[in-house]
Amino acid sequence: MSTFSETVIEFWNGWEIRALLLLSLSLQVILIALGPLRKRSTSIWIRFFVWSAYMSADLVATVALGILARNLGGDSEKKNSNPSIPLQLFWTPFLILHLGGPDTITAYSLEDNELWLRHFLGLLVQTGIAFYVFVKSWGDSHLKLIAIPVFIAGIIKYGERTWVLRTSNTKSIRNFLLSDPDPGPDYAEVMRKKKIDRNFKLAPRKVVPQRYSGSLDDYLSQAYYLFNRLKYLFADLILGYYERKDCHSMISDKSSEEAFELVEGELGLLYDLLYTKATIVYSRYGFLLRCSSLFSSVFAMIVFAIFIDHPYSLVDISITYLLLVGAIALEVYALVLLILSDWTKLWLVNYLKQVRIGKRWSRTIFKYNLIKFCLRKQATMWIRFQKLLGIEEIVEKHLNVDCQDVDAELQKLIFLQLKERSENINSLFDVNSCKKLLSYRGDCVLDKMNCLELLKWSIIEVEFDHSLLLWHIATQLCYYDDVKRLKRTNRLESLNKYSNISKCLSDYMLYLLVMYPNMLPKGIGEIRYRDTCSEATRFFQQERRKIGTKVDEACYELYEVDTDSLEEVKGDETKSVLFYGCRLAKQLQSLESPDWEWECAKKWDMINKVWVELLAYAAVHCGWREHGQQLRRGGELLTHVCLLMAHFGLSEQYQIQKEYFQIREDRWQVQCPHACDPCLLPLLFLCLTPYWCWNGIKRMFSPQTPSQSDQLPNLESLDFS
Repeated sequence: MSTFSETVIEFWNGWEIRALLLLSLSLQVILIALGPLRKRSTSIWIRFFVWSAYMSADLVATVALGILARNLGGDSEKKNSNPSIPLQLFWTPFLILHLGGPDTITAYSLEDNELWLRHFLGLLVQTGIAFYVFVKSWGDSHLKLIAIPVFIAGIIKYGERTWVLRTSNTKSIRNFLLSDPDPGPDYAEVMRKKKIDRNFKLAPRKVVPQRYSGSLDDYLSQAYYLFNRLKYLFADLILGYYERKDCHSMISDKSSEEAFELVEGELGLLYDLLYTKATIVYSRYGFLLRCSSLFSSVFAMIVFAIFIDHPYSLVDISITYLLLVGAIALEVYALVLLILSDWTKLWLVNYLKQVRIGKRWSRTIFKYNLIKFCLRKQATMWIRFQKLLGIEEIVEKHLNVDCQDVDAELQKLIFLQLKERSENINSLFDVNSCKKLLSYRGDCVLDKMNCLELLKWSIIEVEFDHSLLLWHIATQLCYYDDVKRLKRTNRLESLNKYSNISKCLSDYMLYLLVMYPNMLPKGIGEIRYRDTCSEATRFFQQERRKIGTKVDEACYELYEVDTDSLEEVKGDETKSVLFYGCRLAKQLQSLESPDWEWECAKKWDMINKVWVELLAYAAVHCGWREHGQQLRRGGELLTHVCLLMAHFGLSEQYQIQKEYFQIREDRWQVQCPHACDPCLLPLLFLCLTPYWCWNGIKRMFSPQTPSQSDQLPNLESLDFS
């Protein structure tokens, strides 16, 4: 047994550093390949692999550095018995290169940006250990001369990562965007001059407002122009008269599809700013650093292959080549992503036409239905096992979530309703009238349709989460009651068309309440939801023989319950709103009675608009930090609605009503190199060649009349200070 254990220990001692190096390289491949995907994917598996790789990468590299330092300090007999130790020490700079991380992900969440000091300490400690190993083994091998450029490149990349984390946290963004203090006119001096000259008048300060002067077909440049305003919104700074007027004019002239495309492009740029190395990579210096890093890896591989004798084991030589090839491949892949990025297209916009914005978020929404969830809930051994592990609630929630693509009709309804609301703000932008518009959460629609008195108890007389649950239950019950009445007619297809948006938004808003309550206005929504689920589960279990697990039968039974004595029986003992939702459903259905003479389509049109108002209310009352967190999960429709509202002027962050406020365009922007910079001409040619070829092929098969030259903003002013 002792012989076997000694063999295992000896095997592990020989392979531990090799395994850690290969694992570290594999983690870098996962990060650079899957990191960008989380911007436009909601897959939980992608997030899991990215999270696992991100959390493990630094740890694995740190442990490997410690083992290399330990091997360096071992006894001389052990070092002489293992001739591959000098080659293994040559791997040290590659670990620093791995600690620098890929360009596609620097922060997994916004909290990583706030903890940049922790990463800075790691930079000092890890580079210190690597430098110790490097210097201590200087005389052991000529390999160290080859490692010098790789070591320098690794330190640069690690420093880049730390710098980006520092500049991407909320405080740094805010500090960069803050304008210089403005004390205003010198009141004492003005009064002194007025005493001398009674006719003295203070000349008003005027600033020429900035306007977008580019092509209306260039959606990417328009998105970037609006992105400069988004940064102020994200940093919780205020904007003024011209910014609201300018953004409103740009958005209101678009169709719903075009407006959402611009918003999608803006949020894609914001994701790059918060979670990647965009602040450094997309600049003159960033490009030069990428080239120097690539050249260092290529140089090291060529010299190692040609000029270095290999008296080492075949395994260590193979791992060395794998590290060199991996470093080169990662740099080449990063360079390709750089060339194909939106930032490069912004730089080359003078050479391109009709730059559209591709997919920059998942374009899907998740849905969660309370009645379906309660019907599926059963006391099985598997549930008891989950309770034992404390994961029952998490598993149940995720297993009952459905996914659906964002419908064009839904986007159109949201856009038109927000546009109509924004037109109620006068041209001088009254802050108080804006606040009133932002306070609507269904009552505006009900008032216009003359049923506010009947239904105000479910909207303005209760908290937001209370109202959300009431309308979620009522929407479900109304739909199945209409199905029951219309299934024998030919109007069932029309019903699905009318009610699709309501059902979709109803389930989506409940999904946010259950999964991301921090994105909704503060309240006791979780308590209400749990109490309502408990009462619904009890009711369905009592009626199990009649309804089984059928949603339609469950809704029929719920709808038939008498709700006239709710206050007397229920009181305030519970926060459940299940049967209050039934009461609301009956009142909504009564709108089709002879007293109201509503048609089914009119009723569902009203319900659709109420849900859009609830969505808009939740969007504008969600903090920008929460919106930013969702960008790494594939994005949320709520975030797009919030930004669309801001561009329509429906935001409390437009608080400056004077006309001389101006956006600081020279702060916190990408520094695009001059197109005639000699050192960057190869990159310019490399970037333009694919586009030129593609445009040439299109002209061969579909010749078009050349369009007038676009007037575009001077992109040389793009600069990340």
